[in-house]
Order: sequence, then C-alpha cells, then structure tokens
Amino acid sequence: MVRIIVAGAAGRMGQRIIRLIQGDDSAELAGALEMSGHRAAGRDVGELIGIGAVGVPLSTDLRPLLEGCDVLIDFTYPEATLSHLCETSAEGKSMVIGTTGFAGEDLALIRESSKRVANLLAPNMSVGVNVLLQILPEVARALGDDFDVEIVEAHHHFKKDAPSGTAAKFAEVISRALQRDPAESMVHGRQGMVGERATKEIGIHAVRGGDIVGDHTVMFCGTGERIELTHRASSRDTFAKGAIRAAKWIVGQKPSLYSMLDLLGL
Repeated sequence: MVRIIVAGAAGRMGQRIIRLIQGDDSAELAGALEMSGHRAAGRDVGELIGIGAVGVPLSTDLRPLLEGCDVLIDFTYPEATLSHLCETSAEGKSMVIGTTGFAGEDLALIRESSKRVANLLAPNMSVGVNVLLQILPEVARALGDDFDVEIVEAHHHFKKDAPSGTAAKFAEVISRALQRDPAESMVHGRQGMVGERATKEIGIHAVRGGDIVGDHTVMFCGTGERIELTHRASSRDTFAKGAIRAAKWIVGQKPSLYSMLDLLGL
C-alpha cells in the first residue's frame, strides 16, 4: 500500500487524484495539502470535494504529514512545488511533479534534490503524450529541415502558464533531434511584419478558452504535404491516473530524476 499526499488537494487536478486514490486498493490518501490560509483548512477533504468523509483533514502544513507518507503528488505552481521539494528531500520522501512553468534554475534545483531521493517530473502524465514524446524525434529526424514545425496547444481559461509544459517539451525533443538549440529555435506566436519564416524555427501557439482539458497538435509542414500528430485529452482522469501510477512506481527507486518515459520503459 503506497501512502500518498496530494498537494493542491482542493484544485481541479487534486480533486480528481483524491477521488481515484479512494478507489485504488493499492494506494492510500495519507494527506491533503493546500496553501497557507486556505479557507477550507481543517475540513475533511472528502466532504470538501463531495465524496463523503475520508478521515483526512485539509492541511496547510506539509511537515507533520511527511512521517506517514511514501510520496507526494504535486500539481501546484513552481514556488510551492520547490518549497515542498525542500521538505520532502530533507525527509527522504519522493515526489511526483506535474507542475509546469519552471525556469531553468528551478529545474537545476529539482535535479540537485534528485541526487538524494527519487523524484519523477513530467509536464504531462498521460500515456499517450509520453508515447508521442518517443515518436516525435524519430519523425523530425526522418523529415529533417525540409519540413517546418509548428505546435498548437489549447487549454481551459484557468491555466496560468503559456505555452503548456507539454508543448515546450515537444519543442525541446524535436529541436534536439534536429540538432538545434531549443532556446533559439522556439518562436512564441507571431504578430505584425515578422518577415518570412526562418527555416529552423519551431513555432508554438497557445489557445485558452472554456473548459478545454488539453489539446496538442504538432504540424510538420512540407511542400505539397503536411503531417499532423494530435493528442486530445477529454478528461483529467487521464493525468490523475498517470500521476497515481507514477507515485506507486517511484517508491523504492534509486535516487535520480525520472520521467514518465522511464516508468513506461520507453
């Protein structure tokens, strides 16, 4: 039985993860964490999210929860995740990190922490997206510089960061497959008289609206033909199930920073 703390427990992803943990015979909800000052602190998290009492109060303090847990699942925001990482690392507990929007120095801190404890970081926990991450470099290498690469992602209007972590990761793996510098290749949207498209650009475009769970399309545009690879998520359960699977897998792994590709053996 893997004992899991869920950070961002009152949020959209946190609620779905908690619901699925409650129906999983090999997982146990060991804690529900929210930001300091949260108005529902102290309430039973099950009652809060509408599934009935589960005996776990919503907490705003991670430290007391760590002794009784094996792993923390975190879908919050970079500052909170890094704070949680300091505490879990000090106690030798693993994290499954689905938070996006990290800066380069943030990722360096995550990698450093993972020298002492096993952590898993993935901008997208869905199996389908991670299969695409394996396929995209092969497609890019086969097509080469003769095909322009454009990425379009769409999410609900509550999403705070842009582009999505998934779109950025797609651009990164394609750039590396084409032997380009990801930072120099990516062009985020276009407006005005920008001139002709440079051959080695990778365009990324973010759409925000309604309740879109998550759509990603990678376009390889040649002369007279176009290849499009699309992943559409219709339910957050796709990501929640992946996060729980990752939490159960990461416990007992050797210290390192893992990805969903490691979990899937890809």
